[in-house]
Formats: sequence, C-alpha cells, structure tokens
Amino acid sequence: MIELLETRLGNPVLNISIFAGFVVFTMFVVIRVTRGGKKTAGDFYTGGARFDGRQNGFAIAGDYLSAASFLGIVGAVALYGYDGLLYSVGFLVAWLVALLLVAEPLRNTGKYTMADVLSFRMRQKPVRLAAAISTLAVSLFYLLAQMAGAGALVSLLLGISSPIGQNIVIAIVGLLMVGYVLIGGMKGTTWVQIIKAILLILGAAVMTIWVLAMVGFNFSELLTQAMATTKADGSEINLLAPMERYKDPLALVSLGIALVLGASGLPHVLMRFYTVPTAKEARRSVTWAIGLIGGFYLFTMVLGYGAAWLVGPEAIKDMPGGANAAAPPSPTNWVAPS
Repeated sequence: MIELLETRLGNPVLNISIFAGFVVFTMFVVIRVTRGGKKTAGDFYTGGARFDGRQNGFAIAGDYLSAASFLGIVGAVALYGYDGLLYSVGFLVAWLVALLLVAEPLRNTGKYTMADVLSFRMRQKPVRLAAAISTLAVSLFYLLAQMAGAGALVSLLLGISSPIGQNIVIAIVGLLMVGYVLIGGMKGTTWVQIIKAILLILGAAVMTIWVLAMVGFNFSELLTQAMATTKADGSEINLLAPMERYKDPLALVSLGIALVLGASGLPHVLMRFYTVPTAKEARRSVTWAIGLIGGFYLFTMVLGYGAAWLVGPEAIKDMPGGANAAAPPSPTNWVAPS
C-alpha cells in the first residue's frame, strides 16, 4: 500500500520543483513587503501594527492550521472517528476564550512580547525569567510536532524514506522558516501566513468536494464506506461511536482544559494581537480566525472519514510517522498535541 501511495504522489523532481517555486514566490513576497520604509523594533516585532482584522485573522489561521494539526486531526478521525473530532472541537472552542478574555486586554498594553505584558505591573526579573522559560518550553514541544509533520509530508512528496534523509529535510525546512523571520520580520511572516491559510483552506475545500462527489454528496454513504473499509482491515473500532477511547472522566476533563486553554498560551499566536492598531481590530481578527478555522475543521471531518474509506487505517498506521502523528494519546497517557 505504501508503494502504491508513493506512485500516486507523482514525480519527486516535479514535486521538488513546485516546492522550490513556492519558496521562491513566498520569499519574493517577504522581500517585497519589507523593502523600504523605516526599520524599527515595532516594524520587526509587530509589523508596525498596520494590519487590519481580516488580514490578521487570515494570518492567525495560517499560524494555527499547520501541518501537524491538519495531518493529525485528519488521521485521528480516520483512525478513531468521532473521538478524533474531540480535538478539533476543543481547538475551535479555544478561540472563544481568546476572543473574550485575551485579545483586547493584550492589545491594550501596546507591548511587544508576553514578558513585556506580564512585567507591566509586576517585578521585572522573575516575571521575565518565568515568561522566557515557559515560552521556550511551549515553543520547543510545539515545534517538535510541527517539524515532524512537515518533514514527514515533504519526505513523502520527495520520495525520501531513510531516517537521515528525513532529518535533513526537517533541518532544511526549519532553516527556511528562520530565514523568513530574519528577512521579513513580523510583516513578512504575516503575509506568508496569509498565503499559507488561503492555499491550505482552498486545498482542503477542493479535496472535501472531491471526496463528497465520489459518494454523490451523501455524507451518510461516506460514513458507511468508511466503516466497511475499517472492518475489512480487521479493526474493531467503531468510527461512529462516541467516547470509545475516553473512559476516564478526570482524564477527559484534563484533556478538555488543555485543548480549550492551550491556544491562549501559544506565544506565536498571542503575538498576532500586537499586529493590529486597535483592540477592536484584535477582536475582529479573532472573529475571522474562528470562521476560517471552524470551516477548515469541518473539512477535516470529511477528509478523515474519506481517508478511512480510501486509504484504510492499516495503511495510515504504516505511513512514515503516520501512526504516531495521527493517533490520540491513550487514556493512560494524556498529552495534548499541538
């Protein structure tokens, strides 16, 4: 099955050409939007606070809808059905917390970083130390999931199967991201995230329509086919039964708190509220983000059941990094993914 999937991904030379073309295009955009004008700390860290709510909402969606969340949630739905949807619901509800409790107060401080905000009315040194440690810890584990997902996807497209080759791909992708930030600052990376959000949402929409068209736009038929493929693979998991994997109520509450409050603590998401000129635009950007992210997660539900039908759970588990990236944690080992 893996060999069949690899042949369907096309020519690695064509794939790397498209990837390189996308890198060149986005780098051109970064250089273009940051060329000229004054160079200040505000321009680098906040893009001069010149983005409106709609633009910032698209950028937030681009930040949030990463390879890890896209592949992870689609894989979780394909493998565990209804229980996999819990992650997307939790991630979406998290933005209500950001809208009601975080966006406006954070923007009103007019600072650059979380450390600046927290130390505004507190002792500088201990607060900045705690903020630095928490930011590094969150970013480290977040990047592990992000880079692993991106590396696995790019490696599959390029036909690279060796662990060393995959590690090199991950390192190259990481260096590219660093280059975007160093060259463009917040203004350049914001436009890259806007482009990413548009491409990702449009791509997911096209795949969703394609999958639904294969079953005559009958979602019930899609669920039936997904169940049939899952049973044919020998899996005993009922994709339509709720709470099959979450038996411990305390663990479920713990996971829910982590999902709902997690988005409000992501450093790269919180910094987005400084790129808009007013608190009103900060709230507007979250509203746009909720709409875009919510629509995207509806697509992942269809794509997840479509993957269960067309690919099958066993083939998904056998993919490079597939089983580890897609499977939700067991009830005895709860760690919320990024």
